[in-house]
Order: sequence, then C-alpha cells, then structure tokens
Amino acid sequence: MFPTRLIGWAVKSTAALAMMLWAQAGVAGCGASPEVCTIAAGSYHIERPAKADTPVPALVFLHGFGSSGAGTMGMRSMVDAALARGYAVIAPDGVPRAAPGDQTGRTWGFYPMRPGPRDEIAFLQAVRDDAVAHHGVDPGRVVLGGFSLGGAMTSYLACAVPDAFAAYVPVAGAFWYPLPEACVGPVHLFHTHGWSDNVVPLEGRILRGGTSLTEPGAIAQGDVWQAMQVWRAANGCRPNPATFAETGIFWRRKWEGCTSGHALEFALFASGHMVPDGWTDMALDWFEAL
Repeated sequence: MFPTRLIGWAVKSTAALAMMLWAQAGVAGCGASPEVCTIAAGSYHIERPAKADTPVPALVFLHGFGSSGAGTMGMRSMVDAALARGYAVIAPDGVPRAAPGDQTGRTWGFYPMRPGPRDEIAFLQAVRDDAVAHHGVDPGRVVLGGFSLGGAMTSYLACAVPDAFAAYVPVAGAFWYPLPEACVGPVHLFHTHGWSDNVVPLEGRILRGGTSLTEPGAIAQGDVWQAMQVWRAANGCRPNPATFAETGIFWRRKWEGCTSGHALEFALFASGHMVPDGWTDMALDWFEAL
C-alpha cells in the first residue's frame, strides 16, 4: 500500500494538473479539442487573452470567401492586437463551398436573393451564446466584424438583428444588390474600406447575370456609398456634413446628431482589399468610446 502522504500528494498533483489543463483550454481551444469548438449548426475557433479575468469582451471576426475560421486565427497581427487589449477572438467557420471536390474553402450564405444551406444569423448568435456559456465572454461586449464576404455577412446580420451584438465593424464588405430598403433598427457600426479595392470596389461591381448593377437577375456587389446611406437612414442621421479625422493611415468620417443616439463611422485607407495594419486598435478604440 502507498503511504498516506504519497496518496495525498498524488491527489493534489492530479488536481493541479486538471486546473492547469483547464486554464490552457480557456486560452485556446475547446476542452479535448485544441483547435475547434463544435455546436449544432457548425464550428468556431476561440482564443482568450492570457491571464484574463472573466468575463472578457470579444471580437467575433468572419473570414472571407474561400477561407475558414482557422484562416482568421492565422491573421496574427489582428488577433494578437485584440488579445493584447484583453479581448477574446472568436472565428466562426462558414459553410463548405459548393464547388465539386472543394473541402477546404468556406463561404457565407448571406445573400438574401439566394439563401444558403444554413441560417447564418441564427448560427452566429449560437456561436455568441456558446462562447458566453463556456468561455467566460461578456454578452454585453461582443463586437461582430468580418472581412470581404465576412464583412457583407456582418452587414446583413446587423441590418436584420441590430441588437444581436454590441457593435459591428465590417471591413471591405457591404450590402449586395438589391440593397435593403431599410434595416430593422439602428446600430453602432464602423465600416472600413480600401480606396483602391478592386475585389469589392467602393462603387460595386457586376459578378454575373447582367450589364447593370440594378438589372433584374444580376448578381452584383453593392455601392458602398449607398450602403452608408442605408445606415444613415437606420440611425436617423441628419443630412448634415460628417466630421473628419485622421488616425494613422485612415481617413475617417463620422456622422453626428443621429436621432437614435447610435454611432456611425466610415474609415478609408489608401490600399486595396485587405485588413490593414492598425485596424484592430482603431476599431476597438472606437467601440470602447461608445
């Protein structure tokens, strides 16, 4: 038989090891799965800031066309900047692309005229709820953003369920044609776009099915300037000129005096289709100032 003191040491060591493993799981991964969290409608990745108290704020960021949640977590400049500020980073997985044989790239079924195989709005809210329940995320401080097609998905969710997240920060992605006639309610929203973006141009572009952006049957990215008008109407912003500011590489426009009391801002930068350096801190500064 083992001496009592050795049994006690073994019990204490096992408990300490369990606590250490739990703490590591709280930083990244889901329990026994170090890389992906699975819920009924899909999966997501999460990384919490090291040594953070709970609950923590979170940045949920949606990948672009053909990428994945793992791809988002590989954007270390953005992820590390958020973690350094005490935010968890959550990267949901879109649905697999329909292209035959393509098992890697994913997309979002955001386009109202051609619904996808999953209720994306319900899925993203379920991701939020699961992170709150199992990863110490503060439900009142969850920001939703996304890049390119993920930015479009962000915009459509914000328009349909404005209170689902505390604020919205799409990058290089907005509404497609036909643009929504109106949104359900006002939102805190900060859109960022590249001046020379030729993948999602500021003026929109036709992808197929017509020669005009507004032609029936055409599949076309919307005009970002018109999208901002939809948001100004949703927030009750007066037609007064916006105020202007510069933050590093960004030229910023802010609409004030909106009757809803919600914040609406737009940032332009000189490059193309990307999440630019400095975006994370600018977006989270804006969120924290609300």
